[in-house]
Amino acid sequence: MSTLKERITEDIKAAMRARDADRLSTIRMLLAACKQREVDERIVLDDAAVIGIVDKLIKQRKDSIVAFEQGGRADLVDKETAEVKVLEAYLPERLSAEAIGATVAALVAELGASGPGDMGKVMGAAKSRLAGKADMGLVSAAVKQALAK
Repeated sequence: MSTLKERITEDIKAAMRARDADRLSTIRMLLAACKQREVDERIVLDDAAVIGIVDKLIKQRKDSIVAFEQGGRADLVDKETAEVKVLEAYLPERLSAEAIGATVAALVAELGASGPGDMGKVMGAAKSRLAGKADMGLVSAAVKQALAK
């Protein structure tokens, strides 16, 4: 089984052969972000770390989409949306809202958390358990809802 980084490298080659410039630039940006982190931290990234980078890049793109929509820049919204679609291909299948809610409820019970003051404690545990498997925005909303009860 190949690693996610190897898959990214192969996808760069495939995009070059297909002359798909937009896809190629997005995948190159992802590989550059991975290599930058490896150089900065002097580590070799595993699949979980690469998924974290993909998540971060998708979040940046979604934030940009909101800003460009407010600014009336439909051309840039389309570009960022296309990049999100390319990046999402590197993520594992995401958990449903129900599965996230069940996991968060189990974490709250496990940690004995109650009230909004325990948000950080529950989010820390949820991040380690759900990293790469769920959208952390949905996880945060589920934690808030569980602690409000």
